[in-house]
Amino acid sequence: MGHELTRGPVMATMLRFAVPMILGDLLQQCYNIADTLIVGRFLGAGALAAVGSAFSLMTFLTSILLGLAMGSGTVFSIRYGQKDEIGLKENVLASFVLLAAVTAALNIAVYAGLDWIIWALRTPAELVAMMHDYLRVIFAGLAAVFLYNFFASLLRSLGDSATPLAFLAVSAGLNIVLDLWFVAGLGRGVAGAAEATVIAQYVSGLGIAAYTWVRFPALVRRDPAVRLRRSRIREIAVFSALTCLQQSIMNLGILAVQGLVNSFGTTVMAAFAAAVKIDAFAYLPVQDFGNAFSIFISQNYGAGQRARIRQGIRTAAAASVCFGLALSGLVFLFAPQLMALFIDGAETAVIAEGVRYLRIEGAFYALIGLLFLLYGLYRALGRPGMSVVLTVISLGLRVSLAYALAAVPGVGVVGIWWSVPVGWLLADAFGLLYYRARHKTLLPPAPPHP
Repeated sequence: MGHELTRGPVMATMLRFAVPMILGDLLQQCYNIADTLIVGRFLGAGALAAVGSAFSLMTFLTSILLGLAMGSGTVFSIRYGQKDEIGLKENVLASFVLLAAVTAALNIAVYAGLDWIIWALRTPAELVAMMHDYLRVIFAGLAAVFLYNFFASLLRSLGDSATPLAFLAVSAGLNIVLDLWFVAGLGRGVAGAAEATVIAQYVSGLGIAAYTWVRFPALVRRDPAVRLRRSRIREIAVFSALTCLQQSIMNLGILAVQGLVNSFGTTVMAAFAAAVKIDAFAYLPVQDFGNAFSIFISQNYGAGQRARIRQGIRTAAAASVCFGLALSGLVFLFAPQLMALFIDGAETAVIAEGVRYLRIEGAFYALIGLLFLLYGLYRALGRPGMSVVLTVISLGLRVSLAYALAAVPGVGVVGIWWSVPVGWLLADAFGLLYYRARHKTLLPPAPPHP
């Protein structure tokens, strides 16, 4: 049915699975990168600030659906490793119903509270109209986000990470073309950038849904033996709710920081909008490696391969740290050139602030790489609550430090930038100490096969 991750050389197996995920999510970031670059170049710093602030909100909403899909994917991977075909089919049905209901509820909530959301983000008066235009359109893409993430998680749980990449490649290219046409050609402003993104999202969402329907009919088409059971919904909800909570806390913290950043004015907002896209694009590979690592662990955990799991932990940690260090060096060296991609050279204050952000936070990508591995490990071992604890430590400290340091004379916005790596460091330390103290409980010897 899919591709097993329980056999073959550990590092090669993880990389074969992880690389398409990394490339796919890099392409997904192109949705937002294209918006930011084209809006910044053609519509100016004010429009860039509005789109950047809206991006933080959309990321928070997307994180709820992503968390539910990731939690579901963990259950799918375990069932696949156990060779439990009926259990897998029933979990797929339960997950789809749950995510569809959450998506509908989110759509109702965001449109009903649109004006309040703009106020809560402390949006400057001159940007309110642009924020409203952008959000009114971009929220229409939530259903597409649900479809893509659900079916991508299903395919990845079966060991297929290449197909989601193919659909994203098509839609990312379409997004860039439509962005240029709607914004630069038709002059539709920030609403045009949002329209381009939503159309491209539906191409990927509907496309991957149709592919799965044709390629894996046994999983998604009606089967008399498969029913929507409360026990399956509860199982999916338990795994997904904690993963969703983790993702939501992570992005809620970012959203809280966005409100603080907005209070420093349009220049800092524009710098943050561009720099955070570069930042997310830079450490996305280690984030996706952590997600691929989690699916690798889940399949092997379901198959009882304890020694292979331990080997995978050591190999993944070494690879993630080395990659993070190399990435930090590149971002530090080329920060001015990266900012210049998004901002006209005449906006020297915006570029300078963005470079300062990147050279502070970007020096510590190895720390966030380890944190993503810890998230994935605890999620795969059936301890998603521990991932939530680590997120609370990381984001809670980040937000509290940001607000505390930003108020100190002579520190200001630099305190916001420094709060990020400090939060990563303490969360890593706690997660590693917990694993060292509890590893025998987390990975007990596998029961003998009958």
